[in-house]
Amino acid sequence: MRSQRVARRYAKALMMTAEELRLLDAIAADVETIGTVVRNSRELRLFLNSPVVSILRKRTALHELFGTRITSATLSFLDLLVKKQREPLLPEILEQFAVLRDTQLGIVDAHVTTAVDLTPQQLRALQAELEQQTGKHVRLNIAADPSIRGGLVIRIGDTVLDASLTHQLERLRERFARGASLPH
Repeated sequence: MRSQRVARRYAKALMMTAEELRLLDAIAADVETIGTVVRNSRELRLFLNSPVVSILRKRTALHELFGTRITSATLSFLDLLVKKQREPLLPEILEQFAVLRDTQLGIVDAHVTTAVDLTPQQLRALQAELEQQTGKHVRLNIAADPSIRGGLVIRIGDTVLDASLTHQLERLRERFARGASLPH
């Protein structure tokens, strides 16, 4: 939990720098570039997490990897992380930055599970409805799961709307078990 707080602090600092320099889009692109490389390279993650590798070697490696691909502001931020020995938190910091950016831009992720694949028209209608309900731009993440039998399950943050057939059948079963009658 402590590492998450520290990662969030560093992400906020990067966000503030991006806003002050009016480079939010550029630094967000840098964060995406770095995140992709870090996620796809186990060797880089091990290298950054190693306490045996010197600060100078880590700094040099990051400059060689990203020096021409990212802004100088982001490169300076990476230097700061290495200097403060926070580079093992880099994946968490990048993730927290993305969350802060989405919050600032009014974007929420909606994880939608459906029994069958939705048509493009259904996806547009679902997105429009969720945007109207949340008052934010919704980024849909769709997954098909035939085990829900029908309907859909939507998760936005901590809120879950379970309109699946499986859930409805379970609720009906519970009502019968309690001896309740069917609604008229």
